[in-house]
Amino acid sequence: MNRARTALSLSTIVLIALATLAPTGCHTAPTNSTTNAAIATSPAPPPPPAPTTQSPSPSAQDRPRILCFGDSLTAGFGTDPGQSYPDALQHLLDAAGYHYHVLNDGISGNTTKDGLDRIQHVLDRHPQIAVVEFGGNDGLRGLPLEQTQSNLSAIIAQLQASGIQVVLAGITLPPSYGPDYIKKFNAMYPALAKQYHVRFLPFLLKGVYGVPGSMQADDTHATAQGNQQVARNVEDLLKPLLKH
Repeated sequence: MNRARTALSLSTIVLIALATLAPTGCHTAPTNSTTNAAIATSPAPPPPPAPTTQSPSPSAQDRPRILCFGDSLTAGFGTDPGQSYPDALQHLLDAAGYHYHVLNDGISGNTTKDGLDRIQHVLDRHPQIAVVEFGGNDGLRGLPLEQTQSNLSAIIAQLQASGIQVVLAGITLPPSYGPDYIKKFNAMYPALAKQYHVRFLPFLLKGVYGVPGSMQADDTHATAQGNQQVARNVEDLLKPLLKH
C-alpha cells in the first residue's frame, strides 16, 4: 500500500512539472534594450518653424477710411456698379501702395440740406478723410446761395469737430443760369476752403466736362471713362494727406 502511494505521488509531481514547462502560446514583451534600439533609430521630428515678425496685410475693413460724401456725381449715377469715381479712386490708391479703404456715400439728388441731415451717418462710419461734394443740385434748383453755403459750412464744421480731415470738391453750373448767379455760386468753395483751412478742388469734372466719351448724354454726369479722370483729380487733392 505504501509503495502504491509513493508511486502515485511521484507521478503527480512529474505531471505538474511537465505542465509548467509546456508553451502557453503567449508572446513575450520586448525587452527594454529592444525598445531603446527602436527609439534610437526613429527619425527626429522636424524643428518648429522660426517665428516671423512680419505683420499680415490689413484687410480692407481694417484700413483707415476715405469717405466720399456727396450726390449723384459721387454715387456714380448712370454708370454700372463699380464704375463710380470712388471705385476708380480705390484702384488708384491700391496701385500706388496706399492702404486705405474708400467708401462711397453718395446719394443721387441730394442737396446740401440732405447731406447735413445725414451727417451723423458719416460720423458713425469713422472715416479718417471725407471728400465733400455737394451744391450742384442746390444750384440746379435755384436754391438761395446763402443757405447752400451755410449748409456746406455746417457739414465741414461737424466733420472737423470729430477729427475728420476734410477736402472740398467744387462744381459749377451750366451757362444758362446766368453769369452773376454762377459767379456767386463758384465763389462759395474757395471761401469755405479758406474759412476752414481745407484743400479744395474748384471743379470736380476738370478734364472731364466737354471731353468726348467722358460725359453722359445729359451733359451733367460723368461716364465710366470720365469717372476715371475724376478719381485722378481727387487723388491729386488727397495725396498730401495720405500715408504709405
